[in-house]
Amino acid sequence: MQLVSKAVQEGFFATTRPLTGWLVRLGVRPNVLTLAGFAVVIASAVAFGVGAVRLGGGLLLLSGVIDTLDGQVARQTGTVTSFGAFFDSMLDRIGDGATFIGIGAYFFATPDLAFREASVVICMLAVVAVTLVSYARARAEGLGVDCRVGLIQRAERLIGVGLPTVLIGAGPKGIVLQVVVAVLTVLSFVTVIQRFVYVYRVTDGRGDR
Repeated sequence: MQLVSKAVQEGFFATTRPLTGWLVRLGVRPNVLTLAGFAVVIASAVAFGVGAVRLGGGLLLLSGVIDTLDGQVARQTGTVTSFGAFFDSMLDRIGDGATFIGIGAYFFATPDLAFREASVVICMLAVVAVTLVSYARARAEGLGVDCRVGLIQRAERLIGVGLPTVLIGAGPKGIVLQVVVAVLTVLSFVTVIQRFVYVYRVTDGRGDR
């Protein structure tokens, strides 16, 4: 089960199809969109780091929209490549880490936050968790197992951080953002466990080491 269902994803793709068609007509390359999305997510991390929480959330959501467009443009133009997929995945992982590093920097630099030190540690754990979520899928697929199971993937993280911060900001003494990061971290570790169990069951506990 995923928190963002397949129906929601398909509805989003249908909504953005006119924009995708416009980009195709302009001749925009998928890798250019990948770089643009990466630049926006890094700008989001910087915004979080300097305390512009609502701006950081808005940029994070925008980066997610751009991130979906590169794949759609590649499919519509027949320019899907192995390198393009690798390039997109690498920049996504850097962007994921940068987001929580930026939030951690905000927590560290804001002395009047509740649970300040604990929140910085949770951001560190979040970086580990989101990396393991992606690694578990990549390693499984390297063994020939399609491993898309789990509660939290990138879409859920982007929405989970971006939407509350746009609407509410960090909240009183940062508590809203702290709770969001803590919940996403826990759910990410749950996803890692779900993927571990899934691969174990599919392979009957056997495989190359």
